[in-house]
Amino acid sequence: MKRGRLRVLLGAAPGVGKTYTMLEEGKRLVGEGHDVVVGFVETHGRRATAAMTLGLEIVPRRSTTHRGMAIDEMDLDAVLARRPEVALVDELAHTNAPGSRNAKRWQDVEELLDAGVDVISTVNTQHIESLGDVVLQITGVPQRETIPDRVLRAADQIEVVDLAPQALRDRLSSGLVYPAERIDAALSNYFRLGNLTALRELALLWLADEVDSALKAYRAEHGIDHKWEARERVVVALTGGPEGETLLRRGARIAQRSSGGELIAVHVTNPDGMRARDPGALDRQRTLVEQLGGTFHQVVGEDVPRALVEFARSADATQLVIGVSRRSRLAAAFSGPGIGATVIRESGDIDVHIVTHAAAGATFSLPRLGGALSRKRLIAGFALALVAGPLLSWLLFTFHTETSITSDVLAYQSLVIVVALVGGIWPGLFAAVLSGLTLNLLFVAPLYTLTIADPRQLLALLFYVANALLVSYVVDQAARRTREARRAAAESQLLATLAGSVLRGEDALQAMITRTREAFGLTGVRLVVDGETLVADGEPVAGGRSDAHRVDDHVTEVPIGTYGVLELHGGDLEASERRLLQVIANQLEQAIEHGALARAAETADALAETDRVRSALLAAVGHDLRRPLTSASAAVSALRSDEVELPPQQRVELLDTAAESLDALAELVTNLLDVSRVQAGALAVTLAPTELADVVFAALDELGIGPGEVELDLADELRPVLADGVLLQRVVVNLLANAVRHSPAGERVRLAASTFLGRVEIRVVDRGPGIPPERRDEVFTPFQRLGDTDNDTGLGLGLALSKGFVEGMDGTLEVDDTPGGGLTMVVTLPAAEEAR
Repeated sequence: MKRGRLRVLLGAAPGVGKTYTMLEEGKRLVGEGHDVVVGFVETHGRRATAAMTLGLEIVPRRSTTHRGMAIDEMDLDAVLARRPEVALVDELAHTNAPGSRNAKRWQDVEELLDAGVDVISTVNTQHIESLGDVVLQITGVPQRETIPDRVLRAADQIEVVDLAPQALRDRLSSGLVYPAERIDAALSNYFRLGNLTALRELALLWLADEVDSALKAYRAEHGIDHKWEARERVVVALTGGPEGETLLRRGARIAQRSSGGELIAVHVTNPDGMRARDPGALDRQRTLVEQLGGTFHQVVGEDVPRALVEFARSADATQLVIGVSRRSRLAAAFSGPGIGATVIRESGDIDVHIVTHAAAGATFSLPRLGGALSRKRLIAGFALALVAGPLLSWLLFTFHTETSITSDVLAYQSLVIVVALVGGIWPGLFAAVLSGLTLNLLFVAPLYTLTIADPRQLLALLFYVANALLVSYVVDQAARRTREARRAAAESQLLATLAGSVLRGEDALQAMITRTREAFGLTGVRLVVDGETLVADGEPVAGGRSDAHRVDDHVTEVPIGTYGVLELHGGDLEASERRLLQVIANQLEQAIEHGALARAAETADALAETDRVRSALLAAVGHDLRRPLTSASAAVSALRSDEVELPPQQRVELLDTAAESLDALAELVTNLLDVSRVQAGALAVTLAPTELADVVFAALDELGIGPGEVELDLADELRPVLADGVLLQRVVVNLLANAVRHSPAGERVRLAASTFLGRVEIRVVDRGPGIPPERRDEVFTPFQRLGDTDNDTGLGLGLALSKGFVEGMDGTLEVDDTPGGGLTMVVTLPAAEEAR
């Protein structure tokens, strides 16, 4: 019997429309004349989903009882007896009721497939067994019902039912996923925008991996060896050297340029396991690979380039990243092509990136302008004269004839020119004198003597020396010009590096000091301002000048305007370098001045903010403090008056007025003092495990409001919160008072609390007019009363104080929309047990 086909609809989260899509597909198949039945469908009370079942044949469910509770399950035997062409079975990861033939619904589906029935089913990302830990980290919700990856990968067809995260939240807010009483909790916990985005990415990546596996199987089945660039796979070759992190980050950037790009790191080790030069660095790079979302591999191979290319081909790599060679040009000339050249030659259609790095050469330094030619070239010139001179003399003497004197002279002349080109004037003169004497000794009569019998021989020797001088002069000038050009380019690069460090946001002074030390090859550089070390780099740098540097260090001091002095330790500087140092000193002076101006601007901004707050305070105090003072003063004056005899009832009323006014005045002064403490960072907070229910009920008593105005929804498993009980009560009072004041008549304020990922979240929900998103930050500014035009709403300190109190307790206070209209204030604080 032909096995049935399994088609799975994969969703990132509940509510994306998997079941609806499954039923819709069933109706389409019925319209095409196929025999389709509904084996099991779970509508979750969603009317649109239930409506889609109309017109479809539904196999009656099997009812069972477990612990006194009736449970409906799919009647597997009834579906097998019905033997449809296609069966619609919802929730593939479902766990069957105890006593069922199979423990899992996917096992029921296996029996249907074995019976030749095609099955269309649904599953969510969180139910995939291999993703359980990842989903737990994202959502904080453990998954009890899972399905093995092998079962899902064995499906003949997997489709993602995709819905944008915000669209799913909108659907949830509209009541299309959960009933109204579960909407707020779902939005603030599992259905957070970040959670949904991460779950969506998991679903798409899991399916992409599945498609990739299917593609590899197809290529293997059809004998296709060349790569198909379905997506970018970047292989980074690691040697265990310090350049590995640079290569990995470059590879990660290349992979991120294309959607779904994959980063793969590989290290090639010898068969004896001795390839890595620094195991610790390799371990750190392995960790970095994992942080970048890549995979690390280690392969064994004697031929490193071939092993790299073979691995890249086996991984279907599209890009291969390797570091530039550390070898010198001389080593490359004698040892043949390096790994990079061989990899490029063998890579074929794989793109190869050779990335430069700091380990490829020493830190940036300015070339010295001393002699035109370096000491190495000078030594090489003398060595060439000493080695090539005798060798040339032996060859010429061996093949000498009476008529070969002309060629002998030209050969020695060529030797002089070559030595002058290599080593400059002094090796050239040495070669000229040596060749002239050798020519006179071995080839000019009388032989084997240094006698100059003919003045023309002396003239020939002078010509040798003149030729050596001319060629050496040209070589010396060319080398000098080259070095000057290199020097100018290096100076420009140094200044550009300094400017770039500042523009990239690095510490300007530290960047300049560091680049200066590297450029001039110094042991230490220190910027001293007012006798104190402001910035330093290199060693040693601590303490004063007398005890900070070695006695044998050369110290150069460059004044930095009127601010201080720049100390350079480790060598004498040339005049040209001092000119460049003066440019750097000018930049340092400007950087110091810029920093001083920035600090002055910050101080001015703080003073301006203080003035603004003071002005707002005076404007608010003008009425809000005068009113209770006036009322209390009038009441007390009337009580003290002897001119009018007041009845006892009026005296009681005046006393009540005075008491209320003084209480209001005390509250205003307390709030003002608390605002000043919050802004000064001097708020006293005493954190302790606190039962949130006690705080909420105390706040309700303080406000004098009851169940008719506030709906409470405190989760049963709510953990104690780590908070200052007094401050938290004032926060709840402020939030509830605002919510009640702005709620329409007849609409109750809702206060909900739940525990999520080690933190307790308190949501105060109202159905009032809300606040536009662009003005939400203003509600936390002192003396702001958005939308309030009366004079009975206080100084506008409530939310500013609440935010300061919550942040002082290591929490957050945020503004969110209420689904259907209104405002939700969200307080998040650490749970007591988690904080311990």
